[in-house]
This record gives sequence, structure tokens and C-alpha cells, in this order.
Amino acid sequence: MPNRPNLPSLPSTMQAVEITAPGAPDVLQLGSRALPTLKPGELLIQVAAAGINRPDVEQRKGAYPPPPGASDIPGLEVAGTVVAMAEDVQGWQLGDAVCALVSGGGYAEYCSAPALQCLPVPKGLSMAEAAALPETFFTVWHNVFDRVGLKSGENFLVHGGTSGIGTTAIQLAHVFGARVFATAGSARKCEVCVELGADRAINYKTEDFVEVCKAESNKAGMQVILDMVGGSYLARNMSALGIEGRMALIALMGGRESNVNLGIMLMKRLTITGSALRPRSVAEKGAIAASLREKVWPLIEAGKVKPVIDSVLPLAQAAAAHARMESSEHIGKIVLQLQ
Repeated sequence: MPNRPNLPSLPSTMQAVEITAPGAPDVLQLGSRALPTLKPGELLIQVAAAGINRPDVEQRKGAYPPPPGASDIPGLEVAGTVVAMAEDVQGWQLGDAVCALVSGGGYAEYCSAPALQCLPVPKGLSMAEAAALPETFFTVWHNVFDRVGLKSGENFLVHGGTSGIGTTAIQLAHVFGARVFATAGSARKCEVCVELGADRAINYKTEDFVEVCKAESNKAGMQVILDMVGGSYLARNMSALGIEGRMALIALMGGRESNVNLGIMLMKRLTITGSALRPRSVAEKGAIAASLREKVWPLIEAGKVKPVIDSVLPLAQAAAAHARMESSEHIGKIVLQLQ
């Protein structure tokens, strides 16, 4: 097999989780697939663990198809061992322990990944913990720090504070010196937000986050908001932002449409940006990976930032993992373990 000359003993087939039809979690079933064919610039990873993310759930439902050329197997992040490489790959060796952001194919025994989108497994982390890093850390770093430029001393609000995105955003914003606010849906989840570094956790079921943000900031409001809700939250986020406030919208769990008073945007000089990670180019994702390796990986290895793991399930229980995510009872990341 010319695209895998390094390890000719690799099997020709692998177990993978397939979406047998759009629908509920039980449409996820184990099947047999051929190993991925490597393209130039790619690594083949023997997967030890794969992270579960909301886009996987939407793909399973038929609402978020993979981009052209991507695997139809769900899974956007993996950790494992490099077992083959395209001939043009540099900087990696067979046997390296890596975690990777991928456009699909993660729920499988083997997964191909662009070398630029791979990062070393941080020292001290298990494969399950490493698999929980790429999707959330790429997303938070790019949106909160690259796109809207959160700075030390600024007021920062993240919605869904105990989600994978939320737990990552709280920790990174805190360690880089922001004053962190986070919303969550229970007293226990609010406690976790504070444990991770939030200065103020807001129970959105019993408190109005707009009023809390204004009161706790002496009416100055937030400088930065990270939102994955959209819908009716857009107008409320605009109210919570202060002068020159910036908001990064990364998902639309609350709907695609919203009625807003654009006068508020003009008067406050607001910046609102949207971003989806999956369709971005390899070069763009590679630039994010390089920045993470330089600025964030040392913090993980020093124990100042960590992935928060809710649960680890075997690959065959992918349906249960999706059901757990859809329950919204989880705190942190849900991971599938293969090794």
C-alpha cells in the first residue's frame, strides 16, 4: 500500500462508529471500514481516545454534514500514536503521541489528520485527557484571543460555563488575567465554574445575567462575551456588553434568528463576530495549533490549565455518550476510549 510504506503490517480494515441514518443516539452503530488513505501532509493516528462534541450530535441528526472531502465518520478530535506518515511530512516521527483536530473520522480505530493540526500530548496527561483538548482549545483560543482580543483586566463572560468550551474558556481567560463571569444551569455547575477560576458564576435559571454583569462591573458591562447560544441571547448579550465591547458567536443552540436594536451596536461601538472552525483551511488551523503549542501547552504541562473530563466510555457506547451530551447534565468533556 504505497501511501503507508512505514508500517506494512497495518490492518486493511478498522472498527468505526457509523451514522446508520439521521436520528437519535441509537443510530450510532459499530461497523467496519477501510483504513483512511493518507493525503500529502497527513499522519495516520492509531486512536486511543476521541472527544465528543456538539457538532457530532448535529451531524448525527443530519443537521451538520461534513465538509467536502471529510470522512462521514463522526469525531473532530483524537489522541493516539502516529503509525504512518505521508512522505512530505516533517517534524513528526512514528510512535509520537499526538492529539489532533480533524474534520471527521475520529470515532474509529485509525484516523488521518493533517500534520499541521497535530500537537504533542502534553506531559502528564492521559490519552483520554489529550483527546479532550483540540476542539475546545482551538475554538476558544482562536475566538476569544485571536478574533476579539481578550486582554488582562477585562471583564469576560462565557455562556455554558461547564461545557467543554466553557470549562476551557474560564481557565484560559483566568490564567491570562481577565475577570471571568460564567453562566450555568444549577448550583453545582456554578460551583464548578468558580473552582475553575470564574470570579462570578450566574445561575441563568434564577438570575438575569445581564443585570448581574452590569451590577458586578459597576455598570461598565463586559468587554468580551463568548456565546454559543445565539437566538434571543444576541439582544441580551448586546445589553451586557460595555462600550467597545466584543462578542464572539460560535454556535446557534438557541436558534439562527434574532431581533435586535442596532442602535445599541452603534451607540456602544460593538463588534460582533461569528466563526465556525470545521470549514477553515488546514493552514488556518495549523496557525492556531502553532499558537497553542507556544502559548498554552506550557500552561497545561505546568498544571495551570487542564481538560475537565465528565466521563469516559468505550467506543461501542458512542450512543450512550451522545445521550449524555444531549442530557446537558455533563460537566466538561465526554470521551470515547479505544485503548
